[in-house]
Amino acid sequence: MRIIYEENFEKNGKANPEIWTYEVGTKWANNESQCYVEDEIHGYAKDGLFHIQATIHPEKEVCKYQSARLNTRGKLEFLYGKLTIRAKMPKGQGAWPALWLMGNTDQNRVGWPQCGEIDLVEFAGNRPGIITCAIHTGSYNHKIHTDKGTKIEVPDASDAFHDYTLDWTKDYLSFQLDGKEFFRVEKVAGDTVSEWPFDHPYYLIMNVAVGGWYGGKIVDEDLPFEMVIASIKIEQ
Repeated sequence: MRIIYEENFEKNGKANPEIWTYEVGTKWANNESQCYVEDEIHGYAKDGLFHIQATIHPEKEVCKYQSARLNTRGKLEFLYGKLTIRAKMPKGQGAWPALWLMGNTDQNRVGWPQCGEIDLVEFAGNRPGIITCAIHTGSYNHKIHTDKGTKIEVPDASDAFHDYTLDWTKDYLSFQLDGKEFFRVEKVAGDTVSEWPFDHPYYLIMNVAVGGWYGGKIVDEDLPFEMVIASIKIEQ
């Protein structure tokens, strides 16, 4: 295995613009309540850790909740390999952090879910101690209640760092926690791009949403929410 990307956040400040793009906007899918912004309050590296923080601003009519969402689209995309993200989840009701991958819709000229989505980690502050993972494709997605995934208990997910790994080959997707597999999706004979769109490059996304269908009820007193990333590594 050779390392094609490794980030340990040794430089303080905003994320490396050669790799990461901050997504900015006021409206997002899944009934989320946050605006995403680009600054050194909501998405920043400090002392070897990258922080994604959601904050509350009661005085604002628009963007009461603010957070950060970053992606590597068009800058760092890869096909197959082992992705490991060492992270600590937020605390607080309404927090919805995610570490995930998407197929590049520009390159494939198809939209979601045909482009494919791999959710390495999702977490909800309303359900502490539980990590979920899933895939979404044309045939398997949450819009039609056919998405494939599972959940695993990680009682200290918000108190300690864990290694979340996707081992991705032409034949399977293996989801691992601290080096141990807990979920696998295998390509089977007869699969088309609607079942298995995982044979083209994907890019990374990391974000902390507020509320939404998955995040649930928001308790304002629990903010700010903060997900902390210690390292990211991709091997092939």
